[in-house]
Amino acid sequence: MDPVRGMSLHTKMAIGFAVGIAAGVLANLTAADADWLGGLIRYVTDPVGQVFLRLLFMLVVPLVFSALVLGVVEIGDPRSLGRIGGRTLVFILVVTTIAVSIGLVAVNLLQPGQGLPPDLADELIAGSSERVADIASKGSAVSGIDLLINIVPRNPLASAVNGDLIGVMFFALMFGIGATVVASAGTRSFVGAVQGVYDICLKLIGWIIQLAPYAVACLLFGITAKLGFDVLVQLARYVGTVVLALAIHFFVVFPLLVRVFGGMSPLKFFKGAQPAILTAFSTSSSSATLPTTLECAEHRLGVPRPVARFVCTLGATANMNGTALFEGITVLFLAQFFGVELSFVQQISILVLCIFGAIGAAGVPGGSLPVIAMILAMFGIPPEGIGLILGVDRFLDMCRTTVNVGGDLVGSVVVARGGLLPPAESDYGAQAGPGEGRSEV
Repeated sequence: MDPVRGMSLHTKMAIGFAVGIAAGVLANLTAADADWLGGLIRYVTDPVGQVFLRLLFMLVVPLVFSALVLGVVEIGDPRSLGRIGGRTLVFILVVTTIAVSIGLVAVNLLQPGQGLPPDLADELIAGSSERVADIASKGSAVSGIDLLINIVPRNPLASAVNGDLIGVMFFALMFGIGATVVASAGTRSFVGAVQGVYDICLKLIGWIIQLAPYAVACLLFGITAKLGFDVLVQLARYVGTVVLALAIHFFVVFPLLVRVFGGMSPLKFFKGAQPAILTAFSTSSSSATLPTTLECAEHRLGVPRPVARFVCTLGATANMNGTALFEGITVLFLAQFFGVELSFVQQISILVLCIFGAIGAAGVPGGSLPVIAMILAMFGIPPEGIGLILGVDRFLDMCRTTVNVGGDLVGSVVVARGGLLPPAESDYGAQAGPGEGRSEV
């Protein structure tokens, strides 16, 4: 028997992950300036990785809409929906606040913005000026209140075209609630059609995901071959601060939440979440990882299907713990670098902005950068400072997306068990443990 064909998909992904990084590091050390390496990345590895991501993004909108509508319909009772929605909102706000707080404490203690060589900073900013200008223009187009207003879409089709998943989710929530309240033959037919869309999306994604091990290897090869160690070494204090804070949130806060509020062993959780974690790290996109997140929540962690669909789908854009933490550290890092003193009250304001900014950030690679640009402008910090971090942003994006997706899975486990409300208020926690009581459409 072919040993490769006998491996599970996530084992193949882990191998592709290791091969991509090892080959990329080797290529960077031995042929960083070689023309053939640039050609290999431009014409082979990058296209393979980008086609894979496009195939996944192609199905994100129909999957998000159908999964959220079905999740609301399967919950059924509007009062149950209100309780589950309330738990989800409480979880997002509490855990995101914890994440940003960890980031702010870490950056104040470690002071990564102090001591960066000015000549390196000027070189990094100058080399990224064009991209920084584009990011800053997007950031100036939104404000804190706009992030809240834009939750309600003016045109749901335009939101879908522009990749505004928050707008699509709000529309799907309203549609799902309407389909639950209006019990008629027409709405039953509609729900059946939505179930068909969901099933088709899962089948197509199942085919696409078979390409994941090869796409993962290609994506990681291109990143590590181009990034190398030079930029990481120069920005080591900043990168180290972000990675340390993310690690504390991922390996300390999440296990505590899973154990105390979710009633699940952290080892069981991480083992069940492994495929989604690998996919998140490789793609840098919570939206692209959503199909794997749903599969892990329902089949590997035993979360009831309605809760998994509701929490994970909503969390793919709204529950951005890692992104909020990264935004807080980056803003304070750049404030330290430019010598902008921020009072305690201003840092609390940044905490609040990071929480809501992360909710409004796109679940795609680099989706948080315009929000950072907006916050920098609000506090008088030069937005061109973003150029300092662009060289390492993709690596940090991979790390924070892993935390984002891990937070979605933790949230699904906690909400399913009703751990954030008293036991008397818990419907899923009292009636069924994880994996029990799954309803069918």
